[in-house]
Amino acid sequence: MALAERHFPCASCGADLRYAPGQTHMVCDHCGHEQDIPAAPEARSLVLGEQDLHRALRDALPPGAMEEVRTTRCPSCGALVEFADATHATECPFCATPVVAGTGTNRQIKPQAVLPFALDERTARRAMTNWLGSLWFAPNGLVEFARKGRAMNGLYVPYWTFDAATRSSYVGERGDHYYVTETVVIDGKRRQQQVQKTRWSAARGWVKRAFDDVLVLASQSLPRQYTDALAPWDLAALKPYRADYLSGFTAEGYTVGLEEGWARAQQEMSGVIAYDVRRAIGGDVQRIQRIDTEYSAETFKHVLLPIWMAAYKYNGRTYRFVVNGQTGRVQGERPYSVWKIAFAILCALALAAAFAYANEKGLMR
Repeated sequence: MALAERHFPCASCGADLRYAPGQTHMVCDHCGHEQDIPAAPEARSLVLGEQDLHRALRDALPPGAMEEVRTTRCPSCGALVEFADATHATECPFCATPVVAGTGTNRQIKPQAVLPFALDERTARRAMTNWLGSLWFAPNGLVEFARKGRAMNGLYVPYWTFDAATRSSYVGERGDHYYVTETVVIDGKRRQQQVQKTRWSAARGWVKRAFDDVLVLASQSLPRQYTDALAPWDLAALKPYRADYLSGFTAEGYTVGLEEGWARAQQEMSGVIAYDVRRAIGGDVQRIQRIDTEYSAETFKHVLLPIWMAAYKYNGRTYRFVVNGQTGRVQGERPYSVWKIAFAILCALALAAAFAYANEKGLMR
């Protein structure tokens, strides 16, 4: 996991500027000075850095699309921490271990677009505590601790997006239901009933589908079931990449390579194509024997999406929560209170006993 934090000096006092979520400027925490983020050229805004996929897989992207970053391995959790500019020491955001810049470098594809934070830390924390409070059997102590605990970390998480035009040939069978009347014996009596049958016929043909911005997580540091559940993302709000949007936040480098990301995207596309094939075959049920897909016009982007993250240790166990920095959607490890569960069981047993006693009294009367 490669992580970096960008810093921009305030023109008024020299302190660090921080991007203000939901705004188009950076703010100085020290003196309150505001500095606008320059708008990207219109042509660049329209393209948003789409790159030729096959050229990238051949490692033949132009030099301007690549960057060299200084990295070092966290001695505690093993994260690969990235150092920007003249920074020589920092803190691992996942385990808070101090790390010092090493001599290693890593060549990576530059981000082409970024989805700026729309929610500030206070709003994200409120969404998280509301979510925790809505969970049945969540420990009250954890909810209160999360409400008053340390600030959440704002993290830009790496994703790949893929575009492609597909043309798929298929071979399968179409099943149409029909009904016949059959005589059956039930409880020694002969009865007639309608029985469903299926008439199968061969089917073959072609389907086409254009895919736009198929999103694939390019990180291994967070569980996929959490980050996948943060969807949907409004990718129409993507901005051409500028480091200004990262000011005051941590950005994670990708650890899922482009080739692996493309393979995952093809898996997602294949599910959609199979759905298209079933619709093309028609009938009541379908059997698909083979689908052969041709891909063309394949492009990709390396994008950064905003996530607020928190990790709390409660009763000897660490709980991690993530909040979509655009929509406020929350996911995380579901906590359980043993006492609440035990109390609920006792209440259920008491109600069952009371119900049984009432029925018994009613029968005795």
